Amino acid sequence: MTIRTLFLLTAFMMGQSAMAIEEPAFKVSLKADAFEVRQYAPTLIAETLVEGDMDEASNKGFRRIADYIFGNNRAAQSGSSAKIAMTAPVTVEPQSEKIAMTAPVTMSAATKDMREAKLWRVHFVMPSQYTLSSIPQPNNPDVKLKEVPGKLMAVHSYTGFNTMAKVQSKTDELLSWLQQKNFKAIGAPQLSRYDPPWTLPMFRRNEIMVEVEK
Repeated sequence: MTIRTLFLLTAFMMGQSAMAIEEPAFKVSLKADAFEVRQYAPTLIAETLVEGDMDEASNKGFRRIADYIFGNNRAAQSGSSAKIAMTAPVTVEPQSEKIAMTAPVTMSAATKDMREAKLWRVHFVMPSQYTLSSIPQPNNPDVKLKEVPGKLMAVHSYTGFNTMAKVQSKTDELLSWLQQKNFKAIGAPQLSRYDPPWTLPMFRRNEIMVEVEK
């Protein structure tokens, strides 16, 4: 992450310090230690596809979408730029091949081994006040807006820094737990991060998430 991006993010989040950062709505249907199964409500996301390893893609994708929510957009009614509130988490998902941003991501278009991925989908969930017709439109054609239906997601929560080895280890733990509980994974694993980059490792909230069959 560049100094400029970090400065902008710090200023933006300090401006929101009096209010909670919005997170996607869900209901927990099963909990066991660090594992949960959650039913998520439909969401609106801003997403981008980025090539590179996990760190490169995360940084580039974050900058691209942060640029959009900081004002590189045009409001639906006035056509002028507008700031959009920061939400959590920021999510990255490996892709095994480049696909159209408007196409659904199927099981065959993703990989469960994040170490093999060279293409990533990075997305932010947009504040719940917006719909696809009311949210400011991105000026950057590499940033796309998409409605995502409600999903049943299995989640593995943990703290600390995210190395590629650690992310893959936590992914393997989640997939093993799902197998033990007789759940069928039907999507690619995702890494979701909830905290700004200056957060101490022990307080960082990370989650590996994967869609499961209802």
